[in-house]
Amino acid sequence: MAIGDATARTNPPNDDGAAPLPIVATENATETTDGGIDRSVHPSGIVPTLQNIVATVNLDCKLDLKTIAFHARNVEYNPKVCRAVGGKEIVKTDAFLHHSFHQTFRCALLNKQRFAAAIMRIRNPKTTALIFASGKMVCTGAKTEALAREAARKYAKVIIKLGFPAQFKDFKIQNMVGSCDVKFPIRLEGLAWSHGHFAQYEPELFPGLIYRMQMPKIVLLIFVSGKIVLTGGKRREDIYQAFENIYPVLTEFKKLQLESDEGDAGGGAAGAPKALPAPSAKRGRKPKA
Repeated sequence: MAIGDATARTNPPNDDGAAPLPIVATENATETTDGGIDRSVHPSGIVPTLQNIVATVNLDCKLDLKTIAFHARNVEYNPKVCRAVGGKEIVKTDAFLHHSFHQTFRCALLNKQRFAAAIMRIRNPKTTALIFASGKMVCTGAKTEALAREAARKYAKVIIKLGFPAQFKDFKIQNMVGSCDVKFPIRLEGLAWSHGHFAQYEPELFPGLIYRMQMPKIVLLIFVSGKIVLTGGKRREDIYQAFENIYPVLTEFKKLQLESDEGDAGGGAAGAPKALPAPSAKRGRKPKA
């Protein structure tokens, strides 16, 4: 089935009366019918792969998270808090209740409140949802936009079956994470020096270079091996465009094979320090006559 034919079809109507979802082809939308990459969209010949999509939904009703945790499957909810030194709230762990000094001291050092949301998971599509008492929900883990919407609808149906008057409103994709490999090593020091206004590189703290692109507004993590991680986009096209913008810069700072060979050769290069001689063996005492 061609890509253009898939966009014209839809799934059957949902049980909750919501609009049907369009059928999205499993192939990449930027690939041609013969399996090749569309060079008009991807001049580099590399298509970043989406790894995670974060979406938000408004269920438009107040939720009792304790009821959801007791009656739904695969739900985690731990709202217990206590007071720490200085009046700030910290986590009240089971060890704290049993007067464990070590865990209590460790808990006090955290000095923060437990995340006040129920965590629900489903297997198909494999995603995780953060459900708040206000009715807001965050869905993460989907690989495509259609799967993110499908997962959010499944979570909403679970809430409805528990007796809450939930609705499916304001679905919006907040973040996309993609990754790819340019298949050649990169000189991160030169890239950071040349693009100092946008790049941040501190190898003592993090091995990758952080590149903050302004248009589109995407953050790229660039590693010396050639692996690239792109995050911060709200559309698939933003991820693709950001990579096409950075690819010529990466080729400019491509680490040549000659440099790698010289680094591997080490002492074989001219002017390299000679190896120290092996220590001589200790002489033993002569036996007495």
